[in-house]
Amino acid sequence: MLAQACFALALIAAPAPADTEAPLPDPLVKLDGRRVADRDEWVKVRRPELKRLFEERMYGKAPDAPDNLKAAVIRVDREYLGGKATLKEVSISYGPAGTPPIGMLLIIPNHRKGPAPAFVGLNFAGNHCAVADPKVALPTTWMPASSPGVKDNRATEAGRGKQVDTWPVETIIDRGYALATAYCGDIAPDHPGHADGVHPHYPGHDWGTVAAWAWGLSRMADALALDPDVDSSKLAVVGHSRLGKAALVAGAFDPRFAAVIPHQAGCGGTAPSRGTVGESVKRINTVFPHWFNDAFKTYNDDPSRLPFDQNALAALVAPRPLLFSNAVEDTWANPEGQFRVLKAAEPAYALMGAGGLNAASMPEVNHLVDSTLGYVIRPGKHSMSPPDWVFFLDFADRNLGKPGAAR
Repeated sequence: MLAQACFALALIAAPAPADTEAPLPDPLVKLDGRRVADRDEWVKVRRPELKRLFEERMYGKAPDAPDNLKAAVIRVDREYLGGKATLKEVSISYGPAGTPPIGMLLIIPNHRKGPAPAFVGLNFAGNHCAVADPKVALPTTWMPASSPGVKDNRATEAGRGKQVDTWPVETIIDRGYALATAYCGDIAPDHPGHADGVHPHYPGHDWGTVAAWAWGLSRMADALALDPDVDSSKLAVVGHSRLGKAALVAGAFDPRFAAVIPHQAGCGGTAPSRGTVGESVKRINTVFPHWFNDAFKTYNDDPSRLPFDQNALAALVAPRPLLFSNAVEDTWANPEGQFRVLKAAEPAYALMGAGGLNAASMPEVNHLVDSTLGYVIRPGKHSMSPPDWVFFLDFADRNLGKPGAAR
């Protein structure tokens, strides 16, 4: 037993593999080689330039926001969690005829002084997995065979409540926040081909699945802006792994997200493309060819040719709060490289008067750096669980203002 305990402590204390790549490109240096002079030039020139580069060379360009979005509340339970919360199931329709709707699960604290701030995020396995409610609708779209309770790539009753630890709803409610989540496959199923989801309804756009998910998060923000119970000025977008990549893109491209929390988002998200640890650009493009656009694949063998790195995507979030969260054993996501990405985004945050990352080196395990640029690393592996949400909630309290305590 003692030997096992010592081994566990060694795992927790062991440093992540060193990511010793050359410095990342300065986000304030424009394509013409000149440096941004002031905030006005950042906002009007460099920020649009960077967004265009990410669209052209990595994620693809999503369509404009639809002008026909509707949010229909199809079920309400005002006594959820023993009366602590109201649960709403919302069908978000938009776009050309036949575009599949997004089924959004929205849970709002009942005991509050006004509209509630909200966490907004996509889930991997359906809203019915995120909560134990037997009435929450099952998704009808394609699902990965590995998802809980899935048979023939379709959700079944067997999946209900199987991922409640990923979304600790009662903890979120007790802290005064609402939660809005939707199945990512309602927007774009996670498989190659782009033959279903939103892609066939928006022809002529070379956009990958990550961009589609990010665009879908913005459609959720559209719907939340229509709900008087939600404070749409305090939306924190959150996501894990590939959905963390989408959360970061959504936050970078859509300034309505007041805080951005990509969790363990790794290569193509929060880790440097030029990184030397964990997943590489070539591997991610080979295994998941549908996540990014075709142009990104041309950098497989030499990511240093990219005219940006992920610190520039982080810089697009400035001056809003941005938290990178990681796990000690999740070296595939390159936690140390992610810290470098945040440090290399600081010039944009400083220019915008938003401060930076209040840490010169990676913090100790379980220490939340809660400055505007935030970082935390916990023990354990690649997952999103209740301990992570404690950090998310603390970061939101610190940077968005603590909501009135639930009674």
